[in-house]
Amino acid sequence: MKKKTMFLLIVATAFVTFNATVFGFYALMGFNDHKVKDVMRFFGALRFIETQYVRDVDYTKLIDGAIAGMVKTLDDPHSIYLDQQMYELMRSHTEGSFGGVGIVMGFKDNKITVISVMEGTPSETAGIKTGDEIVAVDGTPTTEIEPEGVALRIRGAVDTDVTLRIHRAGEEDKDYIVRRAMIQVHTVAGQMLPDTDGIGYIRIASFSEHTADEFKEAYRALEESGVKGMIIDLRENPGGLVTSCVEVANMLVPQGPVVSVVQRDGTREEYDSDLAEEKYPLVVLIDGNSASASEILAGALQDTGAATLVGEKSYGKGSVQVVLPLYDDDALKLTIAKYYTPSGRSIDGTGIDPDVAVEPQADGADDVQLLKAIDVMKGKIAGVGAKVI
Repeated sequence: MKKKTMFLLIVATAFVTFNATVFGFYALMGFNDHKVKDVMRFFGALRFIETQYVRDVDYTKLIDGAIAGMVKTLDDPHSIYLDQQMYELMRSHTEGSFGGVGIVMGFKDNKITVISVMEGTPSETAGIKTGDEIVAVDGTPTTEIEPEGVALRIRGAVDTDVTLRIHRAGEEDKDYIVRRAMIQVHTVAGQMLPDTDGIGYIRIASFSEHTADEFKEAYRALEESGVKGMIIDLRENPGGLVTSCVEVANMLVPQGPVVSVVQRDGTREEYDSDLAEEKYPLVVLIDGNSASASEILAGALQDTGAATLVGEKSYGKGSVQVVLPLYDDDALKLTIAKYYTPSGRSIDGTGIDPDVAVEPQADGADDVQLLKAIDVMKGKIAGVGAKVI
């Protein structure tokens, strides 16, 4: 009898200790009673499916689906679970080369739109144009695929084909067969504009790992050519790495704040420029597809008075995502903060208004926005060194 009582005491003590440990762990994790119940519901459902479903299940796939489902409930198109394949594709894109077709996509109003077509790529050869809407990939409607999943399906092995169904305004939907190639992402191109007496032009297509180095090279080349003023073209620039954007800003934005990143608890991280002196007058071109990091640069230049913005209102993506690697070569891309321009503006959902508004020409025969930027720059150059008497 004594042995049985002792055994029961040991079991009871172990049970109490276990529960205290579990609930103590949950308490350390910041869980209240309600959250503990939710966690238990989750594990109960997981265990029930694993042991009772009519067929064997892949435990890892169950967890992947659970994480993806959690992120989807946030109703944020910029937050997504990246499985191994998608995570690898994302890294290859930011590192500068990948097997793809040479387009930059954007998603707005539940549509997958071609923001830009890279020169000399398979998409340009196939006849795909800026503004086209991708409505299906290899026969699967894009409405049935997550935006990041659309990119995953379009990219693939070099020298293989992908069929894109394109909706173009005023035309019937049409299938374009595009052969994938190794895409080398050169994000910056510069030149002296002819017949402008010293106006330089630098186009930044996106902000990737090598953008700052490419920009420095283009900037120095213009300096060596005797540039008097620069036009920075951020049209159709979907953004990219904030750190790369800040590196570029250090060559253009006057000394002081470039952007502030503010998290939900009010924690603020500020990125500053240490540029002692502005070298040249600047004009920046923006449009409705200038987003994220390109808006950071444009906003900083506008707020500090370092540049005149010409074109159209920008996209309005003022949120910051981080990628958290998990434990199986997968990752979580999550919106964690909003960014603010030097004057304290949050442009998330609102965008940046240009100083000089110019709509593009309908037929695209002339780049009227660039022509206006040249006119504005000529006025800036003419005013450099002038004195009021």
